[in-house]
Amino acid sequence: QLVESGGGLVQAGGSLRLSCAASGRTFSSYNKGWFRQAPGKEREFVAAIIWNGASTSYADSVKGRFTISRDNAKNTVYLQMNSLKPEDTAVYYCAADPLRYGNRRSFYDYWGQGTQVTVSS
Repeated sequence: QLVESGGGLVQAGGSLRLSCAASGRTFSSYNKGWFRQAPGKEREFVAAIIWNGASTSYADSVKGRFTISRDNAKNTVYLQMNSLKPEDTAVYYCAADPLRYGNRRSFYDYWGQGTQVTVSS
């Protein structure tokens, strides 16, 4: 099970840190991703990190502003979001997969329930 937390309401230019804690399974060896879905839009890729943290990937829209990281000892992946914009408003989901890694939703077999991020202008 994957459980996201850390969402909330923030003003444009502000920061939030999302967490995704895993339980019931050893997700520490899984590749992880963050996706987001705004109202009326498709779920889109945000960032991904390989199981040991050696490689990361970002959507162009968040490069330089968001940072994905993980602490395998805590079975948790993080998404530090800085310089937030109103267009970052969405439900953010974490995802995990034991083998695949990248920017496609189909790569990930395990998903959390999401956490709402709202950025006001």
